Amino acid sequence: MIYQIPITVETFYIAGQSDAAAERFVFAYTITIRNESAATVKLLRRYWSITDANGKHTEVRGDGVVGEQPELAPGSSYTYTSGAVLETPVGTMQGHYEMQTTDGNEFEAPIPLFRLAVPNVLN
Repeated sequence: MIYQIPITVETFYIAGQSDAAAERFVFAYTITIRNESAATVKLLRRYWSITDANGKHTEVRGDGVVGEQPELAPGSSYTYTSGAVLETPVGTMQGHYEMQTTDGNEFEAPIPLFRLAVPNVLN
């Protein structure tokens, strides 16, 4: 079975917590996960692949998101905000959520590649 779990991302640069001289660039991202499937699904785990402009690659794995393992009924959505710190003013993130239906089927919901960038750094 194919589960329809579209994921949208909005990113923000946090200038007040960043320090370019110290190569510290802080970003927040707000993610909305929507369940367009007929089954109720639960977000079990997350996986992130984060790459900065120097090519430094970091992988992050963990249970749930922001301390929660949300359950999404058909037609519902879940939104949360989290963050990342890079050593460069530009980077990318992508990954997936490991999900499970109420009848025990596990599957991955891909998180599309998105860019983290200081405003106007890329024009």
